[in-house]
Amino acid sequence: MAERYPLERVRNIGIIAHIDAGKTTTTERVLYYTGMIHKMGEVHDGAATMDHMVQEQERGITITSAATTTFWMDNQINIIDTPGHIDFTAEVQRSLRVLDGGVVVFDAVAGVEPQSETVWRQADDYDVPRICFVNKMDRTGANYERTMQMVRDRLNGNPLPIQWPIGDGDDFRGIVDLITMEAKVWDTGDLGAEAQLIEIPEDLADTVATAREEMIEALVELDDAVMEAYFEGEEPSVEKIRELVRKGTLDRTFVPFTCGTALRNKGVQPVLDAVVHYLPSPLDVPAVIGINPDTEEEVKLLPEDDGVLAALVFKVVTDPYVGRLSYFRVYSGTFESGSRLINAAKDKKERIGVVVRMFAKDRQNEDIVKAGDIAAVLGLKHTFTGDTLCHPDNPVMLEAIEFPEPVISVSIEPKTTKDQDKMGIALKALGEEDPTFKVVSDQQTGQTVLFGMGELHLEVLVDRMYREFKVEANVGQPRVAYRETITRVVERAEGKFVRQTGGSGQYGHCIVKLEPQEPGAGFEFVNGIKQGILPREFIKPVEEGIKEAMETGIIAGYPMVDIKATLYDGSFHDVDSSEMSFKIAGSYALKDGAEKGGSVLLEPIMAVEVVTPDDYTGDVIGYLSANRGMIDGIELRSDGLQNIKADVPLAEMFGYATKLRSMTQGRGSFSMEFKKYAPLAKNLADEVEKRKK
Repeated sequence: MAERYPLERVRNIGIIAHIDAGKTTTTERVLYYTGMIHKMGEVHDGAATMDHMVQEQERGITITSAATTTFWMDNQINIIDTPGHIDFTAEVQRSLRVLDGGVVVFDAVAGVEPQSETVWRQADDYDVPRICFVNKMDRTGANYERTMQMVRDRLNGNPLPIQWPIGDGDDFRGIVDLITMEAKVWDTGDLGAEAQLIEIPEDLADTVATAREEMIEALVELDDAVMEAYFEGEEPSVEKIRELVRKGTLDRTFVPFTCGTALRNKGVQPVLDAVVHYLPSPLDVPAVIGINPDTEEEVKLLPEDDGVLAALVFKVVTDPYVGRLSYFRVYSGTFESGSRLINAAKDKKERIGVVVRMFAKDRQNEDIVKAGDIAAVLGLKHTFTGDTLCHPDNPVMLEAIEFPEPVISVSIEPKTTKDQDKMGIALKALGEEDPTFKVVSDQQTGQTVLFGMGELHLEVLVDRMYREFKVEANVGQPRVAYRETITRVVERAEGKFVRQTGGSGQYGHCIVKLEPQEPGAGFEFVNGIKQGILPREFIKPVEEGIKEAMETGIIAGYPMVDIKATLYDGSFHDVDSSEMSFKIAGSYALKDGAEKGGSVLLEPIMAVEVVTPDDYTGDVIGYLSANRGMIDGIELRSDGLQNIKADVPLAEMFGYATKLRSMTQGRGSFSMEFKKYAPLAKNLADEVEKRKK
């Protein structure tokens, strides 16, 4: 069992960023310098320790966030390496939920990219303090100051440089620590293991002095006594500066900035120092609030070993050798191997089997995991992402994790009867792992339809079915996951279900007002029944009937969204009325209201960002415009490439990677993420409807 570190010396951090900014390479260096691995694996060789899935090694990207524990300066650091590709955004989201701090990695040439904005917003949502590492300072066009300016402009962040680069591009040698005023350079001969101290280069002296002065002026504002002393000519000590940087980081007044090049082994150790000095321990973050499911009362959960046990499962992985592995964070109390706990969300009992601490793909058994720590447990039967494990005598439920709805689908058919059985097992296992992956059986065609966040997401899932579960299947073309909504208020939507079959019959009758809601508002049901009009037991079935009818809409079988339904009238029969008859009446009312309410199909619109050499800008813009894209802006980057932003319907983006390659002779790249649902033009909606029929 690993030595138990005091909580103030534990850091739970995530390494988060845009795809290809160098997160996994940075993590490899961290593991090497902290002694966890003895040989650095490279992403471009498909040998990175943290990317242990075959699909990750082949594509050179991170798909699942891998957890690992390491040690630095007598501190325990639990690191989660998260994906940067937008298709796997749920991985970032669930990791941020359980982290105390983050290291945001930026590409020094590209600066703030679309997915950087997404993860930054997610970190803001979860109040995660962070430090930044501007990576790839050795590339032509690298610009530390420009990256910080982009963080101000695009992310509304407040960068505080605590380092300054010595050179850039091919001339990048190391950094000046603005706190200690030491200049450090790294020799490639020893893989960057030891920094050499040198004199601050003369041509940098003025720049560094100004940067340090600005840093101290920003810091002293946090402490009146220090500010007073500073303006009287007394400069704060190194310890006091670090204390103030930590204070400002924890309350998110600013974000400390560091720089280096992970691939060339320069500047990684100072990032580790910054993690220990400035990011929070579990003691520094606000207490988590849980709910007692029996009494609905709030329970304040402090990171105390003898507190009420509350552990949140934030990730489930199906391991082909050991079965299901559930990652969890203990917020309060002590989690013990062999104990009997309950899943508060489902009210199911779980016996805790083998508890393990992860070292990337290696694991070490643990008897206990205490408050503030992250580990994994094997063999849970009923517990999945977002569920809380607690003691039966002290039930407590933590807030679940909400995930975005999938926007794309493919149909899939097993090749043989044998594959049919295996496919069921595979889809169940993959669905348990990934909350953004949904499986639906299409009633009209009898096909199995998979829903996901993007083409790559579904491609990887199908590939895993083939490799890990040996399922041979035919996969259809990707399709857009449309939605449906109403466009106007319907004062009277009526649903009446009457059936007389001799003996007792069925009678349900409800009148509902339907109103369109703001995009993303979801479904809202209001009980506006005055006393006596309808018995209470028939209200819930009406709501269930409306919700069930919304699942298939009325135009082309797509789910309806963003509707408010107010039940305000109806009638019932003393003998013939039942919950089922009112449920059917509710579904009839929805269909009646949708027809009267100008129902329209909605399509997903993607925020697309294309990076291309200037020569091809016209072709790229022309193609996007011709395919219903709205150009948002064009920006010249420091490396001479053009950055084109546009809003484009997802339906027009299938196969875009291949088209962009041919348009730009392989030199263009793009990223996209879901932005919103918008009404689909009538002629295109008619085509979708025809295809469905």
